[in-house]
Amino acid sequence: MRLRRLLPVLGLLAWTGCAAAQETSPARDAAGPWELALDGSFRRCGVMLAAEPGPVGQALRFPAGCRRALPVVNGLGGWRQEGGLIQLLDREGQPVLAFASPDNDGIRSAESPSGERYSLAQGGLSAGARPAAPETPLITTAALSTLPTARDSSRDGLAIAPSTAAAVTGLYTLDRFVEKDVCRVMLKPASAQVQEGCRDPGLALFDPTAWHYEAGRLTLVARRGHSVELIPLGEGRWRRDPEIGTTFVLRRVEP
Repeated sequence: MRLRRLLPVLGLLAWTGCAAAQETSPARDAAGPWELALDGSFRRCGVMLAAEPGPVGQALRFPAGCRRALPVVNGLGGWRQEGGLIQLLDREGQPVLAFASPDNDGIRSAESPSGERYSLAQGGLSAGARPAAPETPLITTAALSTLPTARDSSRDGLAIAPSTAAAVTGLYTLDRFVEKDVCRVMLKPASAQVQEGCRDPGLALFDPTAWHYEAGRLTLVARRGHSVELIPLGEGRWRRDPEIGTTFVLRRVEP
């Protein structure tokens, strides 16, 4: 008799547990690495939609370089999923970008309050596989002929920047403070490749496979999708932006 009385209670608990699992499973499905990109540009960044709670919604993480590459992330404080909608939230918990269900290519799209369109695709920061190459090449005809604006040229010494992306191609060596020529990377018109014999674990782990040049800044794109920006020093030298991370210098050398 006692067991018979407990059966309805156990059934209710089981139903409640299933309902809770159904409510939380979409968020668990969305949690993981994604790539956020500004449509019509080279600007993209790997972001992590974490499963644990954050200041608002669930925690959102991204590399420091994203703050310059995609300024929209500076105002983000978390994320949440409502049905098929993935929302990136400001620090007050209000949606800044709301990405609807993906299209046939698995890419979600959203429009910012300022009218810019962004795409969100699974993969990036911690994806084991290399992300698919974008349909638009990282170096376009427009990029090869685009000069920095006068405003850009006056900032960060961009007056010494190469005038075209074609002028950036070549073989570069990495200098680290006291150590010189610890690793070499070849920048080809459509790819980047670390050369054999690299003695710098940081660059080897970063493993750049692509690059682009825009508005006087050189961006190296890692195999897993995140990127590093460098500013020109003149005479074929590029320095990692000190506001973003550890300083290192790429110096152009003869093959």
